[in-house]
Amino acid sequence: MLTELGIRDLGVIEDARLELAPGLTAVTGETGAGKTMIVTGLGLLLGQRADAGLIRRGQTSARVEGHFTELGRHSRKQARELGAELDEAEGAEGDAEILVSRTIRKGRSRSHLGGAAVPTGVAAEFTSDLLTIHGQSEQVRLGRPERQREILDRSGGEPLAEALAEYRELWETRRRIAEELADVTENAAERARELDMLKFGLDEIEAVAPQPGEDAELLAEATRLQDVDALRLACSTALVALSGDADDIDGACALTAAATAQKALSEAADPELAAMATRAGEISALAADLASDLASYNDSLAADPARLDAIMARQADLNALTRKYGNTIDEVLTWAETSAARAAQLDAGSDRVDELRARLLELDEQLRESGARLSDLRRGAAQKLSDAVTTELEALALPHARLFFALDRLPQPGPHGLDQITLMFTANPGSEPRPLAKAASGGELSRVRLALEVVLAGDEEGGTFVFDEVDAGIGGAVAIEVGRRLARLAEHSQVIVVTHLAQVAAFADTHHVVVKSSDGAVTTSGVTAVADDDRAAELARMMAGMEDSETALAHARELLSQART
Repeated sequence: MLTELGIRDLGVIEDARLELAPGLTAVTGETGAGKTMIVTGLGLLLGQRADAGLIRRGQTSARVEGHFTELGRHSRKQARELGAELDEAEGAEGDAEILVSRTIRKGRSRSHLGGAAVPTGVAAEFTSDLLTIHGQSEQVRLGRPERQREILDRSGGEPLAEALAEYRELWETRRRIAEELADVTENAAERARELDMLKFGLDEIEAVAPQPGEDAELLAEATRLQDVDALRLACSTALVALSGDADDIDGACALTAAATAQKALSEAADPELAAMATRAGEISALAADLASDLASYNDSLAADPARLDAIMARQADLNALTRKYGNTIDEVLTWAETSAARAAQLDAGSDRVDELRARLLELDEQLRESGARLSDLRRGAAQKLSDAVTTELEALALPHARLFFALDRLPQPGPHGLDQITLMFTANPGSEPRPLAKAASGGELSRVRLALEVVLAGDEEGGTFVFDEVDAGIGGAVAIEVGRRLARLAEHSQVIVVTHLAQVAAFADTHHVVVKSSDGAVTTSGVTAVADDDRAAELARMMAGMEDSETALAHARELLSQART
């Protein structure tokens, strides 16, 4: 339930705050006073487009905030997941309260949910579970087939919603399968060309049979064979330094020097030098090992022109692959693995076509069965809704009106079922029913819309319903019936009606008046709650334009008395 609505610097409203109660609340006021801004403010909380032109002249921003109470379990959970702060009595179910706000500035807007900044769409999704606006735009939408289908499906409740969800899932699956089949069959030539190219590359790689890392290994071996003379010279020089020259018996070398150092240190009678002698021995051993390894390496160095030629030829074959399929042989092998999988997929195309066609036949049968169940539920809901709306229309001075849903089978299953749904209407006996948009006058269409909204809203007990100028095009006794029906709806839900008819406003439990004032330069509107004599004066103004007329006041008091009975 919406307990408080605050509006600041929106349109002509400078700063207004409405304290809203359960039941039916009427909002009235002279034309141009700013009643529309009340509905506009609520629409902003529901995520409607924020136009910078709505900001009050001379101000840089506008703000709307709504205080909601009696949140359901789903709303409380959703708010907590968004990081919003809830004001709730400990252990009490349904007592949670939350503040939702939206601020608009030129070029942007911001929304807050319980003090937490959230995207406007997220805030709108949250408030849409708590608040519903029935405005004049609905009258235009009501003539559209898709809106008529939505109304019918909404009236069917949870069973119809579940059947529709099942059908929609099947239809989406069939659409995806059909698109894949079309892609497989319509692009057969392109897929064949792709397969030929992949097979050519795979055959070329298979003929060479490269091994992982082979290109790097061959490069290292070729470098050694090409530089064998330089490697031998380096190895010989190092060996002479370590072991000495065989032709120079007295020449100095590392091994001899290390051995001499060890001997001299070990003969000294000093523990510290003895430790150093050990280290000299380690140097001697390391030098001996290095000399041995160098000798083995030197023995392995041999010129092998035949092997070098073979390596060069192998490198040429590998380079032919790396020019086409990757920078290295490892990348070439990765390409081959991926391409083999793709080739297998393309090669199995004919099998896939048969599989997809079989799946489509299966889905077609499932769609027909699911669609038939959906149509049956819609026909039941259509009859129930038509009967309820017809009853309402009788009370709204359309005693001979007939309104029903025509369900015509579509040539092919559609995304929403097997039927084309059309809302048919006739206001007079003997007249052939026609589509609502063509058959109903403006006043009749307004009453049909009201009857539908009252019936549908009555099925959604709880929450807040806002009716904006729902009484357009009607008056007199019909207006009294409109007020009576809104009051009946308000027995189970909070209802706010913006109206220009005293007959409707008289049925309200609480009454707010939007009052306009001007200092000659700036026009400002505010909202005032009225009761007793002030309320009678407002009703008199609405009926006769004369709030001080005793006759008008008497009529207003009579209207209030009649509404209470």
